[in-house]
Amino acid sequence: MYEMKEEYYTGIKEIDDEHKTLFEIAEEAYELRNNEFIADKYDNVRHLLHRLKDYTLMHFDHEEAYMERINYKRMFTQKVQHDEFREKLEELDLENIDENLDDTIDEILVFLTDWLIEHILENDKLIAE
Repeated sequence: MYEMKEEYYTGIKEIDDEHKTLFEIAEEAYELRNNEFIADKYDNVRHLLHRLKDYTLMHFDHEEAYMERINYKRMFTQKVQHDEFREKLEELDLENIDENLDDTIDEILVFLTDWLIEHILENDKLIAE
């Protein structure tokens, strides 16, 4: 369901490879959400959230370093958007996920999907121009 489609490629291999991993994390969340054979998903959701946070922060660092190297003129806008995403990740409350695990996964999926698609199509693709 979640995959890196052709229209999401920027043409910058490092960035595209990392975006691909973010789509893979979204796919893992989707599969976890729909897996009826896991009775208690708490540890899985915690692990997924930690992985998403860690990977996203690393990706933003790489993407921002790339933009600095090429003197990207829209870098400030990108950093602001990255900071907003970082803040949203921090708002995901790991302490209260036990009560509504499927709702938490749904929230992650909507947030991640909307942001990934919008940000890649409207912003990251411009880096390669």
